[in-house]
Amino acid sequence: MSYPGYPPSGGYPAFPGYPPTGQESVYPPAGQYPYPAAPGGYPPAAPPAAGYPAAYPAPGGYPGATQAAGMPPYPGAPAGSGFGVPPAGPAFGGYPQPPAQSYAGGGPAQIPGYPGGQAPSPMPGPPAAMVQSTQGTIRAAPNFDAGRDAEILRKAMKGFGTDEQAIIDVVANRSNDQRQQIKAAFKTMYGKDLIKDLKSELSGNVEELILALFMPSTYYDAWSLRHAMKGAGTQEKVLIEILCTRTNQEIREIVTCYKAEFGRDIEEDIRADTSGHFERLLVSMCQGNRDENQTVDYQKAQEDAQRLYQAGEGKLGTDESCFNMVLASRSFPQLKATVEAYSRVANRDLLSSIDREFSGNVERGLKTILQCALNRPAFFAERLYHSMKGAGTDDSTLIRIIVSRSEIDLVQIKQMFTQLYQKPLAAMISSDTSGDYRRLLLAIVGQ
Repeated sequence: MSYPGYPPSGGYPAFPGYPPTGQESVYPPAGQYPYPAAPGGYPPAAPPAAGYPAAYPAPGGYPGATQAAGMPPYPGAPAGSGFGVPPAGPAFGGYPQPPAQSYAGGGPAQIPGYPGGQAPSPMPGPPAAMVQSTQGTIRAAPNFDAGRDAEILRKAMKGFGTDEQAIIDVVANRSNDQRQQIKAAFKTMYGKDLIKDLKSELSGNVEELILALFMPSTYYDAWSLRHAMKGAGTQEKVLIEILCTRTNQEIREIVTCYKAEFGRDIEEDIRADTSGHFERLLVSMCQGNRDENQTVDYQKAQEDAQRLYQAGEGKLGTDESCFNMVLASRSFPQLKATVEAYSRVANRDLLSSIDREFSGNVERGLKTILQCALNRPAFFAERLYHSMKGAGTDDSTLIRIIVSRSEIDLVQIKQMFTQLYQKPLAAMISSDTSGDYRRLLLAIVGQ
């Protein structure tokens, strides 16, 4: 596998970064709870559920730590059905809990902890009307002409000075695939490497951002992982952010690209740079073997919840391998059902149990997996918020997430950002960045 112009001579600026892809529905992924789809994903945008965070998420939960109350009843729910009534026990992970349901009739044996004492049979995914499709802020430009765009970029860099706005207008309004075509056309037309020319004309954060935009998505992931482990020290948050959020196909492509481009085995690099239960979690993630069946098996969710409780809260010490097995292998819809079952079994949400039983990077990795199962756009919205919160800006994280989600679900991430922090993502970017860097970020994000 080769990518034109990668890696260019001289290398890239040393910024810790990454990205992902994958078309995944936002919460609720399995549709078993009767809430109509809301534009901002879960929870419904209006009226907000009581207990949903109005600003910065509390440290004990994600993203918030209070139980929702008074969830609106589902239109048309039969009287006494329990639809719209929050179940007893703490809210899982700080998200408002889905309503309790009654399961009448025969079926499975009585199981303690389930509403009505019965576990429902496995159910298929949601009807099409209830699925919230993901959407990026950048889409392929219509009437695309790679040669014309290459000419625009050449003129923007030719002679004295650089027309940064012309460069921004092109790169922020083309898909990644179209940028690869522009790069190839530039070399064909002018016999020069576009990436080298851009590096010679730009500097700082805007250079880092534009180079990231011109990297093929899979290469950007692989490159980011390599630089997170290269040299002294390891950027564990980058490893978690990529390996714990990608689809099976994306991970397998990253592993293949990593080997082809850097001549190294990613699993061996992980083993050399990490250790213990964190190492084992990342190695599990590298296999790209998570179950992708979208059907939720509630019986298995109950069994997994019991297993996790007995491996943690229900015993002295922690059986880390049990947590690794469940969180690394179950589908995201199945994990969401397990989180819900756990709150009934343990009278505590699973994220807070992981807080109590684990620490450090393995804790962050396990929580990232669960947060993506509950609400992936909210997870990335939280990461963006923390990249800009307080003094200074974590520009590499900001760039990495904006670029990597720009064609996947940045629209939903923006909606969740506003819902969680009561301010638009674009407003926070405007107040935290400046110059051409700010203009390019805002062009990608959209107002």
